[in-house]
Amino acid sequence: MIKNITFFIGLDLGDKFSHTAIIDQEGMLIEEARIPTTKAAFMRKFSTIPCSRLAMEVGTHSRWASQLLKELKHDVLVANARKLRAIYQNTRKSDEADAETLARLARLDPKLLYPIHHRSLQAQADLSLIRSRDALVRSRTLLINHVRGTTKSTGSRLPSCTAGSFGSKVVDSIPEQFQPALFPILDTIHALTQQIRDHDRQINELCQKQYPETIPLQQVSGVGSLTSLAFVLTLEDPGRFIKSRDVGPAIGLVPRRDQSGDKDPQLRITKTGNSYLRCLLVNSAQYILGPFGPDCDLRQWGLKLAERGGKNSKKRAVIAVARKLAILLHCLWKTGENYDPFYYSKKQKPVVSYSLSAVL
Repeated sequence: MIKNITFFIGLDLGDKFSHTAIIDQEGMLIEEARIPTTKAAFMRKFSTIPCSRLAMEVGTHSRWASQLLKELKHDVLVANARKLRAIYQNTRKSDEADAETLARLARLDPKLLYPIHHRSLQAQADLSLIRSRDALVRSRTLLINHVRGTTKSTGSRLPSCTAGSFGSKVVDSIPEQFQPALFPILDTIHALTQQIRDHDRQINELCQKQYPETIPLQQVSGVGSLTSLAFVLTLEDPGRFIKSRDVGPAIGLVPRRDQSGDKDPQLRITKTGNSYLRCLLVNSAQYILGPFGPDCDLRQWGLKLAERGGKNSKKRAVIAVARKLAILLHCLWKTGENYDPFYYSKKQKPVVSYSLSAVL
């Protein structure tokens, strides 16, 4: 018997309607219901239920639903949907069955749900600025590729230039017969570039004024305001990880494992966690290992790893450096220490050689 917990409730959230399953302490199913996915309906339903443990899968509505239920004094668990094989591999899957499975897992052991933590509303709002910038960049890239592909079909090629200067550099190179169709696209690309620069300015202001903890992270080469702010807002609290090494698995930068007996194959990385932050860290790792990356312990370690041979050695080195970079950023964030690019080199003791004559 669990003290202060009256019922165990599974809540399968839907876009318009949600299904609930309520079981008691002995595991008996006592109620199934279907309610609208609205704050008013949730308030009417769960305000009359005594203190219970509710389990739901993470999703679009899980943020506000979990917050509302916590305000009603319920114990709320937001499950990691990727870990619940009992739900997504169920051969008799239905909304009602999913709700009952969540309730029974909450009763058995909350750790089986691999509960996640929603970031604060302010952090989510600030993170949406970064996501909006990413959407603008991807839209601009799509339009640039469209313009280049269209002109290439005529046998002509547009000059090489950066994405930021594309709208002004290629105007004179557009074939005359394609100008009515492509000039409006160039205007849109120019407008997107201005909006991206505005977002960059806002991100820099956030780092300087609201999130000063990002400044020490930017001491690392290849890490700017965008990557440091995304790192801080995504993890939100450095205390979530007891060890800095736990950050790599949380972002999905460690290999999957499927070991059984003598079988232990080498697999690809898990790619769990925030995909955008993982992409930013990989981009920073590519800069560190690239021709313009300054010399440091992380670069030397990555280059040695890339020299081991194999057609995928460079790719593996980039991922490994990205994982090491995530550990380094978390350590700097947690300790507040200044970054020393040759910290580990200085820790290694020099090898002292003795000549035979000196010994004698």
